[in-house]
Amino acid sequence: MVGKMRNKLKRAVSEMPRAFWLLWVGTLINRLGGFVAPFLSLYLTGPRGVSVTQATLVISLFGVGSFISMLAGGALSDRLGRRPVLLASFLGTPVVMLTLGLVRSLPAIGAASLLVGFFTDLYRPAVSAAVADLVPSERRTRAFGYIYWSINLGAAVAPVVAGLLAHYGYFLLFAGDAATTFLFGLLVLWKLKETMPEHVHPEHHDTEVRRRSFSLLRRDPFFLVFVALTFVLTAIYVQSYSTLPIAMSARGIGPGGYGAAISVNGLLIVVLGIPLARLIERWKKLPAIAGAALLLAVGFGLGRFPGGLALFITGIIIWTLGEIINATVAPAFVAGLAPDGQQGMYQGVYGSAWGLSIFVGPAVGGWVLGTFGAAALWTGCFAVAVAAAACYLMLSRAAEHRQ
Repeated sequence: MVGKMRNKLKRAVSEMPRAFWLLWVGTLINRLGGFVAPFLSLYLTGPRGVSVTQATLVISLFGVGSFISMLAGGALSDRLGRRPVLLASFLGTPVVMLTLGLVRSLPAIGAASLLVGFFTDLYRPAVSAAVADLVPSERRTRAFGYIYWSINLGAAVAPVVAGLLAHYGYFLLFAGDAATTFLFGLLVLWKLKETMPEHVHPEHHDTEVRRRSFSLLRRDPFFLVFVALTFVLTAIYVQSYSTLPIAMSARGIGPGGYGAAISVNGLLIVVLGIPLARLIERWKKLPAIAGAALLLAVGFGLGRFPGGLALFITGIIIWTLGEIINATVAPAFVAGLAPDGQQGMYQGVYGSAWGLSIFVGPAVGGWVLGTFGAAALWTGCFAVAVAAAACYLMLSRAAEHRQ
């Protein structure tokens, strides 16, 4: 039994290039040290004495920085190469992260939060572009699934470690986050060569084409519709940590119940992320994403019906399966859409849809919940996700001419 597992592991490792596994290990290390984000609101309202309203504003500035960084990181990774953008992110983040932990005035905290959001996520489109550079198209779905798994494994462990560190002092969170990010930067600096293929390297680009890269992007309505649908689905998904705990509380399920329920999400991703990535890599991509949208529709729509903790856990199980499928397939689909020389740009615009939805989704969901009630919110999530699934299926025929 052990021998079979060892052989499977060796085969899985050999299927991807060494540079991919370097990015995978670095991503895991980076996310294992993701201490600040989960505890930022507690840090601001606790040791810094900031009001709840001011704390949410600071966190929103973090989101604004993240949104801008997706676009900038994508464009720069096509102009300068993947490696310079990765280094800028991993060597810049520790500086601004430590600054955020040291500054005291609210304006300085806000500015530092924006910069942390920018540098922290600047690497994401560059990593996605590098994966597309390194991995053949037939294995990209699995590769992005592996990256997604490492992110979520790190995200599952980081809050536990962060809670222990916070007991001894919040600045340890900033120092630990900075240290793990810097370690990823050293891996890139010492071990990773530029992954951008020579024929699409910036020095081989026609100057006019580079200047018109955003213009070329605007003339791709198919991709922009896909990005808009990504925004819609993610805006639904973010209800899991914005309005869902409030709706559960209204049914008498306290923070402990919500914490136990939402932990099922992380557990399923860790257990099923890699097997699902291998299973779905042969599926047609847009129908698979449409199926993911339907799973989100059913999972969140269950909240419309009467029930307790078991009902919400069932919903979480269903929409988590949709989350895994979408997060695994979508970036591979984007990689297949991107023309030569615009891999980073396409990944950055795709990533920006996530950043924008994280900024907008909680506000819209909270307004619907407060104005019309939980039943209207979950019914609306169901209807919008079903409509998105239908749109994905409508796009699937046109997609055959793009992949």
